[in-house]
Amino acid sequence: MKYFITFFCLMLSASLANAGKTVTYEIDGQPYEGFFEKVSAEAPLVLLIHDWDGLTEYEEKRAAMLAELGYNVFAVDLFGAGVRPTEVKDKRQHTGELYKDRMKMRRLLEGGLEAARANGLPTDDVVAAGYCFGGAAVLELARSGADLDGFVTFHGGLSTPEGQDYTKARGSYLILHGSSDKMISLDDLAALGRQLEENGLPHELISYGGAPHAWTVFDSSRYREDADKKSWQRFTAFLKEVL
Repeated sequence: MKYFITFFCLMLSASLANAGKTVTYEIDGQPYEGFFEKVSAEAPLVLLIHDWDGLTEYEEKRAAMLAELGYNVFAVDLFGAGVRPTEVKDKRQHTGELYKDRMKMRRLLEGGLEAARANGLPTDDVVAAGYCFGGAAVLELARSGADLDGFVTFHGGLSTPEGQDYTKARGSYLILHGSSDKMISLDDLAALGRQLEENGLPHELISYGGAPHAWTVFDSSRYREDADKKSWQRFTAFLKEVL
């Protein structure tokens, strides 16, 4: 019996990991290509936002990991169908365009949520989570006043653009940072904490010692296994708390 249960769990895990689907949707007349994992019609949703290289196998792997835990996942595309930059200059171009046009970034995020709904994923209980550039996008969505349960960033951009604030923001916040990040400082982390506190938003800020920028990226020189495992553990606990 023990063998059967173990085998069944392995088969279920493999089934969930291979259940992901790619879907094309339109925003402002332009095609975008998202990726989703549907566990059930009742499961809560994680809206996953990609890094500056676009929606890649990395997000698909994270989506499968979340599906194995029982969550529906929709990975949003913020660059456009087929746009998956590999050169640094191209990555900077695509992220830079959205940093300069925050309203477009918001439309793409909202459009991703609508695409999730259109593909049969319930959107009553949602947490948005993002990595690096995706983390900055998650906070942009929060400042827009999106009515989600939670917002999570992994080594994401934390600064608030001039003219913006968190007065319309809702939900709870989990900010996961690396203390050795040379791009996003501990001062940036503290400044965000003050803004969330001033607006009465439930939040938790965690900084991992020795972790540089992009410390969750598998097979990278920047990857820090200890920080990755600890942050994933806290992330999954946060999902249970707010969803």
